[in-house]
Amino acid sequence: MSPSSSEAAGLDPRPLHIRIAADLRDEIMSDDLAPGSKLPSTARLKARFDASNATIQKAVQLLKDEELVLGRAGAAVTVRDNRQRTVRPADSLTPAVDGAAHPWLTEASEQASAAQSTLLAVEVTPVVGDVAAALGFPEGSPAVCRRQLITIEGEPAELVSSYYPPDLAHGTALAEPRRIRGGTPTLLTELGYPPRRSVDRLSARVATQEQYTALRLPGDLPVLRTLRTVYSEEGRPIEVTVMVKAGHLYELQYEFTPEP
Repeated sequence: MSPSSSEAAGLDPRPLHIRIAADLRDEIMSDDLAPGSKLPSTARLKARFDASNATIQKAVQLLKDEELVLGRAGAAVTVRDNRQRTVRPADSLTPAVDGAAHPWLTEASEQASAAQSTLLAVEVTPVVGDVAAALGFPEGSPAVCRRQLITIEGEPAELVSSYYPPDLAHGTALAEPRRIRGGTPTLLTELGYPPRRSVDRLSARVATQEQYTALRLPGDLPVLRTLRTVYSEEGRPIEVTVMVKAGHLYELQYEFTPEP
């Protein structure tokens, strides 16, 4: 099948309203359109994109469905406050102090009114693919898996699946169907395996059916998938976690200090 003329010419073949929504979404996520600011009027958007009123309305409706903007018929459309959040991955490795809430949830709560983790399942499951490779296990080997859903202000924020070597998890709270006060970094430290190094592999992907449903995604938007391997002081993989977030709602902030 030969490519269309627009594809052959290097043009974006997507419908115009999707292209318009993509440009406006990028401006919202980059703070060019700041939280609380008004979206440009329909007249200005029509002139900017050389589009009809109906096309502009379809584009804006996509952003409303994604809850990036708020508005109703006859009223100005505004960028939603605190919709996009910055996550600092290094914080998730920090053990909580004196049984306090996990630092990831503490930081999220500072940005929003309420953040919590719901434990979905704890089970022994065979691992395959990149999870098995990260653990250093043969394909199909068993591992203890803890699956959680992080919610912020009652909305799903992140789907988390953490895998542990059975010999490390057996007989500990890691293998029990209950929440771990202070998070797993605290427990791993108590078990004599303090996290010393973490390696993240980040990719953007099309959501699976499970991810689409669990995160209540509004459309064909990408998700951010992080595969994190946590190592002990001896260099042993002690935790492998797959974290999935809605790509249009989150950004990850990494900090690096150059070696002298």
